[in-house]
This record gives sequence, structure tokens and C-alpha cells, in this order.
Amino acid sequence: MAGIKVHGIPMSTATMRVLAALYEKELDFDLIPVDMRAGAHKQEPFLSLNPFGQIPALEDGDLTLFESRAIAEYIAEEYSEKGEKLFCPGCKKVKAATKVWLQVEGQQFDPIASKLAFERVFKGMFGMTTDPAAVEELEGKLVKVLDIYEARLAKSEFLACDCFTLADLNHLPAIHYLMGTDSKKLFESRPKVSEWVKKITARPAWAKVVELQKKQ
Repeated sequence: MAGIKVHGIPMSTATMRVLAALYEKELDFDLIPVDMRAGAHKQEPFLSLNPFGQIPALEDGDLTLFESRAIAEYIAEEYSEKGEKLFCPGCKKVKAATKVWLQVEGQQFDPIASKLAFERVFKGMFGMTTDPAAVEELEGKLVKVLDIYEARLAKSEFLACDCFTLADLNHLPAIHYLMGTDSKKLFESRPKVSEWVKKITARPAWAKVVELQKKQ
């Protein structure tokens, strides 16, 4: 298991997603820091791992992968007998539902939530000024998504089914940052969404990701 290497940084939402999957699977891995400030992600040898020059990249033996959601899905399937299942062990219909909510996260939730986190959190880190108009617009869009989540979570404990899956895990990085801002009200004002956020952020594997981030 020690052959697994993750090239990235714990502050990166995409890297956090991969780390969460690895911790859920109780896998050993080495985190190889990438010096983003020096532009190491746009140079060799990193470009041999991801020609698009974006973190993270994963090495597992002779296999190299990039794109965090694809990596997380690989981890869930390749190490299906380890740790948390991350795919509900039900019928094909349940797996299909999981794939639907995986797409919802990637296509509906994250494009808004990540931009909002950039305005609320990352701009400050980079010495930039938050745009209040952009925040208002993005929150208005996120409200519509979370209303759909509220309705969905009234029918099942987690998004895809009554089991914690990748569909829930993939939301964690953006939620982590937004819950440290005034935008947390969008989640907390919806009872089912609020309960769901509390459950997924309280997972021991996620606590390890946050702790690793604090050490950097």
C-alpha cells in the first residue's frame, strides 16, 4: 500500500478529495508536496504526471492518474474490500443513483461552491478583494441547488442512498471552506442539509484530512 503517492497540497480542494478517499479506505500513502508558488505544477517532472499542470496526481505502482474525482472513484473501486465501501453495496439501481449524484456534485454544486469559496476564502489568502456582487450572485445560485438537496435528503440519509458514498465525499472540500464563512447560513438554514453536513464533516477520515491541512 505504501506504493501510493499523491502529488499535491492539503490546501487544495481537489487534493483534499483524494486524501479523503484514501483515508476512508484506510490506505497508506505518501503525500508529495508540489511547490505551487514556484510554478512546479507547470514544469517537469510534474507535467509527466498531469500534462494539464493541475494538482493532484496519483501514482499507484505503474499507474498514474489525474483529475481528483476520477482518482477517488479508482480508489473506491480498486480497493473495494478495504475500509469504507464508498459505493453502496446494493443493486444496480442504487449504483446508478450514486453516479447521478456524483454528476450533480461535479456539474451543479461544485462550479458554484468553488467559485464562492474562491471569493470568500482564497481571494483573501492571495491578497485580493472579495467581490460582494459576485458573492450575492453565487449564493443565489447555490440556494437553488441546496433546495433540491433538502428535498432529496428528506428521502434518504445521504444523497445517493442511506449509505455514505463518493457522492457525499466529493462535496467535503468546498463545504469545508464555506462553513468557515458567512455562507454557512445557506447550509444551516435547511434542516436536512444541515444534518447531512454535520454527519459527513464529522467522519474520522475527514478529520484526518483537516488535521493534515493544519500541519502544512
